[in-house]
Amino acid sequence: MGFFVFEGEKRDIFWIGLIILGLASVGLFGIFWMVAVVMYPENRIEFLRGLVPLIIGGVVFVFIGFYMMKSGLKTS
Repeated sequence: MGFFVFEGEKRDIFWIGLIILGLASVGLFGIFWMVAVVMYPENRIEFLRGLVPLIIGGVVFVFIGFYMMKSGLKTS
């Protein structure tokens, strides 16, 4: 059945990628929650400009996690 994306035996690299993906997702969610709900700075553009490296880093780690998960599968 080809319904699930990650079918096959999961090696250690898959689980490490899953941890990286999870941590990056939690970090990005925290950043977006802080921007949308918690913080109301006077100069919002300057505030968001300071968050750009964190957001880009989080997105990069999400892609790294997905790639590690994909390469950590052993298909028969």
